[in-house]
Amino acid sequence: MDENPSAAVGGVVKTSNSSSMWSRRPPVRVTSEFDSESCSYFHKISCKFMDNLAKLKLSFQNNSKGQVSDPHLTILSKHLSLDYDVEEQNALVKAFFPLSPTLHLRATRDIKAQQGELAVVADLTSTGYKFELSSALPSGGLPRASLRFPLGEVSLEEKEEDKDHVKKMLSINGILKGQLLKGVCTAIYRDEKLNMRYSYKDEQMSFIPSISLPSNTLSLAFKRQYSPSDKLSYFYNFNSNFWSVVYKHKVGKDYKFKAGYDSEVQLGWASFWVGDEAGKAKAAPKKMKFQVMLQVPRDDIKTSTLMLRLKKRWDF
Repeated sequence: MDENPSAAVGGVVKTSNSSSMWSRRPPVRVTSEFDSESCSYFHKISCKFMDNLAKLKLSFQNNSKGQVSDPHLTILSKHLSLDYDVEEQNALVKAFFPLSPTLHLRATRDIKAQQGELAVVADLTSTGYKFELSSALPSGGLPRASLRFPLGEVSLEEKEEDKDHVKKMLSINGILKGQLLKGVCTAIYRDEKLNMRYSYKDEQMSFIPSISLPSNTLSLAFKRQYSPSDKLSYFYNFNSNFWSVVYKHKVGKDYKFKAGYDSEVQLGWASFWVGDEAGKAKAAPKKMKFQVMLQVPRDDIKTSTLMLRLKKRWDF
């Protein structure tokens, strides 16, 4: 009898999944960003290990003189994350514990400030309802309760009414939306202010008027899609008479030209994007996306500025 339990027929040795998990070199991803406006670089180095059970990430910034600032070391997993600020020597810990398929516990803790939050969340995804009960740690009053439902969300929390932290009152915030005349009407109530917005959109046009109460601030947004590649957007504030306009032309999903004017800052601008503006560098050509922008002040053309934003990703 063969005394080696890992030996197989034909002399082929089988290794366990746990040993192969540690023997494989984890893939390393390096992402660098440059912003000419601040003359700063942002770098992020990350890798997944233990067969993608956890992720290690190091991020930092440096200026044109090579001085490093804001270094952070982060460890991410399915149920636990730790973000360590090297300069502040402080850690932010977040944990997520499922108690059942529809009920889970969420906790955050700032080690240096000795503050955090504990929340219980019931998520009934099949019905569109979600209930959350959260409390600050150490507790200073009643917990915050929020209910999300198919037509919006409402939350109830205790707030301090005066600066002396003596008098407290219950505050209600909420969002309610529904269909109205082939559009969507949305009402947002927050901090005793109400914002009402109506949004109508078809294949060629978007029409979005909104009003804020009690300030009676009225604004209007208008968007016109002339072709799959060309779009014009216009915004006007009736109270301040400020307006802005943006023209956008796309070539595929990777190339975009935008130009516009903002009357509030009296600035005209034009920019050219390579790579999806809102996407990641992985999906961009050569895993690199960049933006070139020209800003032209209305009153002093000679002070026009040319800015560059660049993001590049390497996979090893």
